[in-house]
Amino acid sequence: MEGTLAVVTCFAGNFAPRGWQFCNGQILAINTNTALFSLLGTTYGGNGTSTFGLPQLQSRVPVGTGQGPGLPNVALGQIGGVENVTLLPANLPPHVHNGPVSIQQQCNAVNDGTGSPAGAYLSNGSPNGYATTAGTNQFYKAGTYTATIQTAGSSMPVSILEPYIAVYYIICTQGLFPSRN
Repeated sequence: MEGTLAVVTCFAGNFAPRGWQFCNGQILAINTNTALFSLLGTTYGGNGTSTFGLPQLQSRVPVGTGQGPGLPNVALGQIGGVENVTLLPANLPPHVHNGPVSIQQQCNAVNDGTGSPAGAYLSNGSPNGYATTAGTNQFYKAGTYTATIQTAGSSMPVSILEPYIAVYYIICTQGLFPSRN
């Protein structure tokens, strides 16, 4: 299978054909791959004096270089992204949780703190809610109620991988040197 040096392609076979290697981030010797090194340099690893690296495309998706509208600039050889994320409250859109709330009502008399709303009626305009009987000034206050919604979840990372099928990415290591035009 003849190709052009440094071309990367998908391959569904279970081996790399002659003149091609898997894109698994291998480090190669410059002295035995000078033409390929002249194309790749140390973009994918190596020390640049005796070694250089091939792209690492295991569990990665290649993307084009440059900057699309509304996207960050992506440089040749740049890696990014993660396979799992842990969502935090700051990542979630504003929302509410409805649930049962158990309230133990306490009513305290304004005057002595021992009153009860039993036998009382809703007051007409009372800031406290209940009055003892018509015509008296003995009002009762309802207690302050606080409902707590407990934290849910276990802070486990969630996968963000799209559906996929595995194939090999291979790179041409022996072939035609590409011309610039």
